[in-house]
Amino acid sequence: MNHLKLVDFPLNAFDKVRYADTDRQGHVNNSTFSTYLETGRVEFLYNKDFNLPDEGADFVIAALDLKFLDEIAWPGTVEIGTGIVTIGNSSVKIFQKLFQNGICVATAETIIVQTKNNKSLPLSDAAKEILKQWIIKV
Repeated sequence: MNHLKLVDFPLNAFDKVRYADTDRQGHVNNSTFSTYLETGRVEFLYNKDFNLPDEGADFVIAALDLKFLDEIAWPGTVEIGTGIVTIGNSSVKIFQKLFQNGICVATAETIIVQTKNNKSLPLSDAAKEILKQWIIKV
């Protein structure tokens, strides 16, 4: 997993590091790493060009395994690499890396599930086909 660079990911996004993201020591707070990961996921999950969720459905996080590798400093930006690891019936496993100034600062595996009325909902065949184009090997 550590061999993947930002250019190796099929989906790339970025986020601005805000002063409000920092803690008392002047480093970006650990909880904000999850916000950056969310930016990378939401940009494709809810992109109107892809129409991934079924009508009235949402994606929820079932699991998140986040590993902190380095600090993120303010001011600056964070680059987010995102790829799909596996596609299940109603779930998707996503692998992401956060980078600042070319250095990997975190990795994360997230399992998301499509839900409707608080129950899992199978992904459509069309959604699975779209997701397949972003599969990476980790």
